[in-house]
Amino acid sequence: MPELSRRSALTAAAVLATSAGTLSALTPASAAGHHASPGTFDEVYKGRRIQGRPATGSGHHNHHGAGYAVFVDGMELHVMRNADGSWISVVSHYDPVPTPRAAARAAVDELQGAPLLPFPAN
Repeated sequence: MPELSRRSALTAAAVLATSAGTLSALTPASAAGHHASPGTFDEVYKGRRIQGRPATGSGHHNHHGAGYAVFVDGMELHVMRNADGSWISVVSHYDPVPTPRAAARAAVDELQGAPLLPFPAN
């Protein structure tokens, strides 16, 4: 087995440093500031009214939803913010999206016209 030379070690270190710099440059800007609270929205999407706004108070929903409430036709859609800043909902739990608005739209797509039923909070 060849012995590791100083030149080989420095070359390997340079490659690692360059690749680490490239990876951090490719990290989306939204991931760096993913703790910022998203803004309010209120729109009609595919015939369903979706709304989102910062939530007030405390409780189970506010802890997991990072203090944000989402509604589909006036019914609360349980959302949760992941550690990487993406969002999921009780309807589309295995399909993370970048914003609560996208979570509401994904829920409408998944519901295919069915009403959103209340989510029982413990």
